[in-house]
Amino acid sequence: MKVDVLLGLQWGDEGKGKIVDVLTPNYQVVARFQGGPNAGHTLEFESQKYVLRSIPSGIFQGGKINLIGNGVVIDPALFKAEVEALEASGHKLIDRLYISKKAHLILPTHRLLDDAYESAKGNDKIGTTGKGIGPTYTDKVSRNGLRVGDVLHNFQEKYDAAVEKHKLILAQYDFEYDLKSLEEEWFAGLEKLKSFKLIDSEHFINNQIREGRSVLAEGAQGSLLDVDFGTYPFVTSSNTVCAGACTGLGISPHNIGEVFGIFKAYCTRVGSGPFPTELFDADADEMRNKGNEYGSVTGRPRRCGWIDLVALKYTIMINGVTQLIMMKSDVLDAFDTINVCVAYNIDGKRTEEFPFEANEEIQPDYVELPGWKTDMTAMQSEDEFPEEFNALLSFLEEELEVPIKIVSVGPDRAQTIIR
Repeated sequence: MKVDVLLGLQWGDEGKGKIVDVLTPNYQVVARFQGGPNAGHTLEFESQKYVLRSIPSGIFQGGKINLIGNGVVIDPALFKAEVEALEASGHKLIDRLYISKKAHLILPTHRLLDDAYESAKGNDKIGTTGKGIGPTYTDKVSRNGLRVGDVLHNFQEKYDAAVEKHKLILAQYDFEYDLKSLEEEWFAGLEKLKSFKLIDSEHFINNQIREGRSVLAEGAQGSLLDVDFGTYPFVTSSNTVCAGACTGLGISPHNIGEVFGIFKAYCTRVGSGPFPTELFDADADEMRNKGNEYGSVTGRPRRCGWIDLVALKYTIMINGVTQLIMMKSDVLDAFDTINVCVAYNIDGKRTEEFPFEANEEIQPDYVELPGWKTDMTAMQSEDEFPEEFNALLSFLEEELEVPIKIVSVGPDRAQTIIR
């Protein structure tokens, strides 16, 4: 049995949580493979709205195993709050949620370091969520991190040593903090985390594969935020692309099956960084308001713009995408025309390749298509799609050379059309 991978193809916020929830009935295991609580996956069904930060989005479908893989970083305080909110809503997790011993822990001082580093950047801020993600991954690669499995082996000694190192760094910044209150909440969260199954996840997931169980690997953020292939330095600290599923779960590349690439019918971005098709007019306001484009974790308004096929072709190539999933099609219902970026003009030269630096010097080359001016939110099948919307789908499939298998026409689980 192969592991199917689901990931975002833009700058995150594509709607991965909803689609994982929709696809979960086809799988026995859902596994998060990277990222941390800076990534909020929003799901809506049965008149309820949920935001998941660390817990896989398959948790709402009963009887499924959900795994937080080794590539994820976990803040116990935020984990505890997330678990308790779900349990209060009637979703029992204790027998369905497993946590890798090799997942790294976000310490309270990691959050302080994140704030200190970002404050020191002044006008050059990256736009971090302040959740301590970057400093935690920094400690991971510099071999100074603490892992979930460390809670079983002389943890207090290891924790104290790590905190002392962080205090030395914080002393270099003009930065006041209250560590004690953060620690109280954090250690309470750690006790909650220890009540779950802490496992050697690489053995577990490979045993699931050998025994023929179906696995869906869930990515966080988006491919354009990948630390290697994204719009560096305005990226996250992990590998958000398909290869990250191998390192973030401990599976071999030959065990990868379908790769589901999710994208919006337009583009959004949170925080700083290049955005060639960004809009600053009423169209952007329409997208933001109709699409509720505000961060599910931070609440920050998202930057909005037209769909960018140069960037999409790039992330499809990097990930080896086999099926496309188009989200928030309904957000464009009211537009007279739809612009699709098919190339960039850089220093007077036209290119269809994503450049080393996607900066403000890029001028997008657009193809204009007619809008459909039809409310799609109540549609139940593709037979109801307006002619103009079908024309857009055909154009995108021809350009991207990958079939669009799922179309989302609203935030609810039921507003999902499989083609």
